[in-house]
Amino acid sequence: MTEQLELKLTGITESELEAHLWGAAEFLRGHIDASDYKQFIFPLLFFKRLCDVYDEELMDALEESGGDEEYARLPELHRFNIPGKRPLG
Repeated sequence: MTEQLELKLTGITESELEAHLWGAAEFLRGHIDASDYKQFIFPLLFFKRLCDVYDEELMDALEESGGDEEYARLPELHRFNIPGKRPLG
């Protein structure tokens, strides 16, 4: 609701904002052949899946341990070790 109000106050519609953002993305991206997108998309999908699996295992371990986060984060309880914070997870 507040986002719509803010857009109305700036005098730009949501579709106009989307068009401006899409145009900026096109300009910054330059020409990329459609077949080259797989070089960007597949690694992102793979990393997203790793993060999802880690999160699922973390939730299972938290439930099993009664909420003990230190126990739930033990590397032995996970198939993949995702160090640090995960931006997609």
